[in-house]
Amino acid sequence: MDIKKSEFTISAATVSQCPKDTKPEFAFIGRSNVGKSSLINMLCNHKGLAKTSATPGKTLLINHFIINNDWYLVDLPGYGFAKRSKTVQKKLDQMITSYILQREQLINTFVLIDIRHDPMKIDTDFINWLGESSVPFAIIFTKADKLGPVKAKQNAAKWMNSLKEQWEELPPYFITSSEKKTGRDEVLTYIEDILKSLKEGE
Repeated sequence: MDIKKSEFTISAATVSQCPKDTKPEFAFIGRSNVGKSSLINMLCNHKGLAKTSATPGKTLLINHFIINNDWYLVDLPGYGFAKRSKTVQKKLDQMITSYILQREQLINTFVLIDIRHDPMKIDTDFINWLGESSVPFAIIFTKADKLGPVKAKQNAAKWMNSLKEQWEELPPYFITSSEKKTGRDEVLTYIEDILKSLKEGE
């Protein structure tokens, strides 16, 4: 997929404020400081598209970006940020849940995982919840350049193996690096294939 145009559309505090059209949406979510903004900018080849911040946990709204005037890339708030108050985190969790479960335009959710870390309960709980809720999703491992290709593959395999305790069929996954643009083509081809199958099914 060639991304010729990507631009910010709207920040929404509730699902009802999201765009009213029916273009397909692909959402990106992960724990705070997983490198979500950098990944979005890398995928879109647009450095300042999603605001990267030195302070984790800054995304507090549902941010829509229109891509090629054809589909939306949606930046969701991170889950499980320790420094947020419980009230704020609860509000964000409700916003994320209602978007993922109620938004008919949502086609696929990408769950971002920092490839350097062992499986964490907060991530596996979220992934299992998506599965139980029958929400289509894929996993994107970020920051692969911090490990090197061999160790990155080993860590990703270890992660996916840990899911086998709960999952009969594992979700698709991608290994990426925003620094080196690793995995960009694979993720965009995956999105493109889904968009093609949607158009064929119309």
